[in-house]
Amino acid sequence: MKHLIIINEQPYGSEKPYNGLRLAMQIQKDFPGEIVRVFLMADAASCAKAGQTTPNGYYNIERMIKSVLINKGEIKICGSCAAARGISEEAVIEGTKMSTMSELTAWYMDSDKIISF
Repeated sequence: MKHLIIINEQPYGSEKPYNGLRLAMQIQKDFPGEIVRVFLMADAASCAKAGQTTPNGYYNIERMIKSVLINKGEIKICGSCAAARGISEEAVIEGTKMSTMSELTAWYMDSDKIISF
């Protein structure tokens, strides 16, 4: 099955990105053959910024994104959302990709399960 997780919230002001990425990682762990795709929109574009530092013992969205990518997941960022927040392609985590509403629509139509955080 193909899973699409859409995240809209900023990385640390809400636990929604944390929970969305936890779900992505758990699907990958429990069902290794499943396809996991994450689309970062609105303030969630900031989740893809490289170089995040958090206090010891606090979750780190960058590490979570890298885990999803390492386990063959895909993560795309709404390009216009990133541009509106001053986030360039050079500033994002390696392996994430700037994207468009057209690509989100294609993922949406191609997905078996969709959830939004």
